Amino acid sequence: MIKKSAILFILISLACVNTSAQIDNSLNPLITGVPSLSIAPDARGGGMGDVGGATTPDVNSQYWNPSKYAFMEDGAGISLSYTPWLRKLVSDINLAYVAGYYKIGELQAVSASLRYFSLGQVDLTGTSGESMGSFKPSEFALDVAYSRKLSENWSAGVALRYIHSDLSGGQISDMWPGNSFAADVSTYFTKPIAVSTGDAKFGFGLNISNIGSKISYDKGDTKLFLPTNLRLGLSYEHPLDEFNTISINLDINKLLIPADTATTVDGHQLYYDISPLSGIFKSFGDKDFAKRIQYSLGAEYTYNKQFFVRGGYFYESELSGNRKYFTFGAGFKLNVFRLDAAYVIATSQTNPLDQTLRFTLGFDLAGMASMLK
Repeated sequence: MIKKSAILFILISLACVNTSAQIDNSLNPLITGVPSLSIAPDARGGGMGDVGGATTPDVNSQYWNPSKYAFMEDGAGISLSYTPWLRKLVSDINLAYVAGYYKIGELQAVSASLRYFSLGQVDLTGTSGESMGSFKPSEFALDVAYSRKLSENWSAGVALRYIHSDLSGGQISDMWPGNSFAADVSTYFTKPIAVSTGDAKFGFGLNISNIGSKISYDKGDTKLFLPTNLRLGLSYEHPLDEFNTISINLDINKLLIPADTATTVDGHQLYYDISPLSGIFKSFGDKDFAKRIQYSLGAEYTYNKQFFVRGGYFYESELSGNRKYFTFGAGFKLNVFRLDAAYVIATSQTNPLDQTLRFTLGFDLAGMASMLK
């Protein structure tokens, strides 16, 4: 048998994203495959309540809104992020994330990212308690994106993604690794606003992510939706004086998958026959549409573009999973080097996301190249 019970995997899914079978009328998260795709990977966004749809561009924009890269001031950059996940439950579940970009002239940028989600080691034992080996369930996604300015204040981008999810390691019968392809489409608008203390910035962002084929772990008998998500972001950055700046940021998220999983014909759930495109349209007909929306509100204080302090709040209704937590973060930038950290404080003591940490290390590659000349 498996030492780590199936209950743990259910908890992981519930804590990470909206994914679970129907439990009761008060708690009915939506079912998705590859739930790790919805985990915020970096410490800047994670320190502001999981916000990033319209915040000022940074090296980790690939996850939040890749069209922001067209407005990056530096020519190239790369970042490494690490998150020990659900550390109150287990010690060996984690998310590793690498993102980078390269500017092509003043108008275009290419970018890429790789995320690897490890669910730790699962030990197998026989009926008599003898060891039968172990395996390490994992998921990874590799994507590339292209973004371009369409005007002085507006940009658009598209990303293509390959997804691989192996939850059995070949050790569970009738369960195989799943593969899928997906795309993101995004846009970003930013506008400077003259105020008495300098130039403020208004930002708007939209990103529809993980539009793609379903994923199956049983060779096509059962096909799960990817966590296709609509993200709308608003941001306002205000200069307090020459050195001090504060920004207020809001993200609104909605999973674009249908909620009705109960309808059956001859014991077969029709839910599994719905195409990804049809699922997107059906998601807007959900009778609990308003309760399926997630809200993230965050603020960032910046001193001299070198020191950063952040805070935020994430809200999800009881129906969709009941994740509610505060986040705090800090960071500093020194020449071509940047370090950020974020911390989660859940509003419920039983929330397994409590005390979740994120770390991000970033490098300005163009700046490093200039220093070496």
